[in-house]
Amino acid sequence: MPPPLVLAVHGSTVPAATATLERLCAQVRHLCGVRPVVGHLSHQEPSLPQALDAAGPGAMLVPLLLGDGYHRTVDIPALVGDRDCVLAPGLGGDEEIAHALHERLREAERAAGGRADAVVLASAGSTHPGGNDGALAAARDLRAQLDECRGPVPVLTAYCAKSPPSVHAAVRRLYGDGCQRVAVVTHLLAPGRFTRVLPHTRAWVVTAPLADHPRLARLVASRYAEAAPVPAGRRTPAADEDVGPVRR
Repeated sequence: MPPPLVLAVHGSTVPAATATLERLCAQVRHLCGVRPVVGHLSHQEPSLPQALDAAGPGAMLVPLLLGDGYHRTVDIPALVGDRDCVLAPGLGGDEEIAHALHERLREAERAAGGRADAVVLASAGSTHPGGNDGALAAARDLRAQLDECRGPVPVLTAYCAKSPPSVHAAVRRLYGDGCQRVAVVTHLLAPGRFTRVLPHTRAWVVTAPLADHPRLARLVASRYAEAAPVPAGRRTPAADEDVGPVRR
């Protein structure tokens, strides 16, 4: 039997967040044959300790977090304690995040019938040392992808809380610089209080959160495969493996 998989998530009272995570879990199960147990850091149950108890000894714990802020570096290790589990790295800084952001941007552009001439990458924000590194890496990688496929596009990193600049301020700056179609690219995993305010920034388009993007499922499955022993005859997920259509 493959070891259990636990996803550590922030938690939200917004029903759409739960539905988004359900789609992610279905895709991850398709890839690696294990249905993740979701443990919440706040707002919902099961809590992360409850999820680890339910999963049992030898669980692989993947933090479903886009940065190495306080939750990733302090809260989760403290909650894990001396439990018999393997803590995998978080998702922040992986190039797959930028690819998913780019594809979300293209989806929004197709729906709007045009192309953005500037981008604001909207991240949660953190005051913890290194907590915003995942957002900065995603913006850098996204900028490189846009430069390659369409030429230079301004990409500003902005935050929904705790760190400047705010998303509103970054959007205003780009319009003030003469940009006509400013896209807010959502560097957030699921709907919640941060995503609710993004449409009010006067952005031309706002992209969907990332958790149910197929690349996120592949990234979670890869973290699981790297941390867990692979039984004979079971392959690790390929980067281009089809996880089926994503429904909203």
